[in-house]
Amino acid sequence: MNVLLIGGGSRMTDAVIDKLNKGKHRIFLLTGRRDRKFSYKHVFERYDYPYEDESIKDIFESVKPDMVVFMGAFDTNFDWHRERQESVRYTASLMNILATYSMVGKGKFVYFSSHDVYSGAWHNDIPESAAASPRGFKSMAIAQGEEICENYRKTQGISTLVLRFDHLYGVPRKGQEESNPCFQMCLEALKTGRVSASDRKSFAMLYLNDAVELAYKVMMEEKPAMACYHISSMEEINEIKLAELVIKAMGGGIRLVNNSVGEKFRLVLDGRAYQEEYGQNIFVHYEEGVEQVAKYMKRNADTFISAEDAGGSRAGRIWHGVKVAFKRVFPFVENLICFIPFFILNSKAAGSEYFNRLDFFLLYVLLFAIIYGQQQAIFSSLLAVAGYFLQQMYGRTGFEVLLDYNIYIWMVQLFIVGMVVGYMRDQLQFIKDENEEEVRYLSRKVDDIADINDSNVRMKQSFETQLVNQRDSLGKIYEITSSLEAYESEEVLFYAAKVLGELMDSKDVAVYTVANGDYARLFSFTSGEARKLGNSIKYTDMEDLYTDLKEHRVFINKKMDEKLPLMASAVYTEDRMELILMIWGIPWQRMTLPEANRLTIVGALIQNAVVHANRYLDALTSQRYLEQTNIMSPDAFGQLVRAFFGAKTNGLTECALLEIVADDRRQAAEVLGKNMRQTDYMGMLEDGGFYILLSNTDEKNAEGVMERFRSAGYGCRLREEVGL
Repeated sequence: MNVLLIGGGSRMTDAVIDKLNKGKHRIFLLTGRRDRKFSYKHVFERYDYPYEDESIKDIFESVKPDMVVFMGAFDTNFDWHRERQESVRYTASLMNILATYSMVGKGKFVYFSSHDVYSGAWHNDIPESAAASPRGFKSMAIAQGEEICENYRKTQGISTLVLRFDHLYGVPRKGQEESNPCFQMCLEALKTGRVSASDRKSFAMLYLNDAVELAYKVMMEEKPAMACYHISSMEEINEIKLAELVIKAMGGGIRLVNNSVGEKFRLVLDGRAYQEEYGQNIFVHYEEGVEQVAKYMKRNADTFISAEDAGGSRAGRIWHGVKVAFKRVFPFVENLICFIPFFILNSKAAGSEYFNRLDFFLLYVLLFAIIYGQQQAIFSSLLAVAGYFLQQMYGRTGFEVLLDYNIYIWMVQLFIVGMVVGYMRDQLQFIKDENEEEVRYLSRKVDDIADINDSNVRMKQSFETQLVNQRDSLGKIYEITSSLEAYESEEVLFYAAKVLGELMDSKDVAVYTVANGDYARLFSFTSGEARKLGNSIKYTDMEDLYTDLKEHRVFINKKMDEKLPLMASAVYTEDRMELILMIWGIPWQRMTLPEANRLTIVGALIQNAVVHANRYLDALTSQRYLEQTNIMSPDAFGQLVRAFFGAKTNGLTECALLEIVADDRRQAAEVLGKNMRQTDYMGMLEDGGFYILLSNTDEKNAEGVMERFRSAGYGCRLREEVGL
């Protein structure tokens, strides 16, 4: 889908762009300012216009977004140090965006809010239904943004979604200030060498990447159950514990200042509504997340603190001040030192036949104008004038020197030459710096282009493969899936795995039949790797997989969990899950949205044949049996045995056939039926023998079943070949 992201440059913006790109969405970015210092990967088109600009309407008409994401509380275009002025601009900007969107937009409008809309202490976690209680202009502006979205949803029928994030933290951009507690504590540690904290203040923080992952789920939901969700870890932590984690990550030299006074302050958003609807996994917990933030800020301390703050301790600040002062004073000291030899040379040259016309003071001024620029050119000119006056006073009085107009002409010449050369040097340096910045910017663009080119090369190779072998064409897929019709109804389920493996280009494919609401039984497979989950699985306990299958989505194992297949899809009959198709052996490069779409198409095309075969097998076991028994007739049971043993020969399943020794077969069927699984079959064959077919059971596992049958009083033996 086309997604228009509205917000300034920040880690939050980067994370949202990265997540949307992984979801294969086309991203358009409205930055809100004419500023090119940030570059963005994976952005299809970028618009550098203020939110109040009339071009906003043209942007919406051009993009035609399926979803608009407004960064809101996390938009860096607003300077909240000037809360009063920015609150007005914030509300006006959002009104302009929503008004334009209501006229030309479609799809969904997502507004990022935060815990700032609440103030005061809350004994319990704050649910979405709790009324906002903002305090301060920033909080009021964010809360008003929520109300504006709600009003447009009710009056204009716009699908708006408000996501309130609870105390987000993460690795910041260099030099970019943030307001979360983790950043503030790390900054205080760098500036002062101490961290102030209170165990009376507690909250719940959520790492940035986790927050974006959770937000993405509800953003992609077509019709969310609620118009507002709280995105929170609900893992409470107080300032003292957080400060201890910061100090541990920062290393030695940082001390904790305990300010535990006053009333208890607690503010934790209640995210249970989101958790119950979408599920929730937190991957980066406090210890790991705080360590990442602290180490990054310590490594790049110069970008976060000013000169007077540097070092964290008094000695460090003094030493930093000395270094800064020395750096600034050094050119003047160097100028004074170099003046001495030029003064001596000019004195010696005055009485020399060969060097009397050489002006060493002019050379001295030119030297420092070229090296340091206009400022040092003026200083060196002043020193040269003082030195020249001193030399002239060796043979004349000071009054005579002051009346000599040639000296003033020389002085004017000296200053003009020095200042012009210094100015030219400063301009050349300015141009050089600009060129270097442009080169750095273009280098970043080249990197972006290289990434885009790599993606294009992969797409080109994929299209070439399609053109060469037509494996992905709908005609080819239909041709292969139609081959299932050539098999007997009893064989379709087995060869569905083979067909699926061929279409998905995987050697490791398994087909599970859903036995009841919680369990699925392995029916066929193409390799030992494909049956690693076992013959019976409780798929409802596989949270990530079950969530996607329940929503009729293809499961992609993005976490690379070894206990789950790399991809999986379900075949439904109406609203009842019939089969689960699992794919194990594919490279991670192919775990993409196009592959998921192909699996969906393949599943839909084989659905009719597979579901028909599955129903036919049910009919064989429930209808084609001997009168008043659960024993299948020779015809029905013979077809079933041939199908299983044929699939076993082709390596698609495991099965075992047991011959039962019993005089009263009706009674044996009643007794042994209690010791059989739902997926096992009992019947007669043409030779008059009484048999039980064990599905997905090899000879070794069949021994245990035979022992149970013998314990029940019936002899049995394993039949390897059946004369069918």
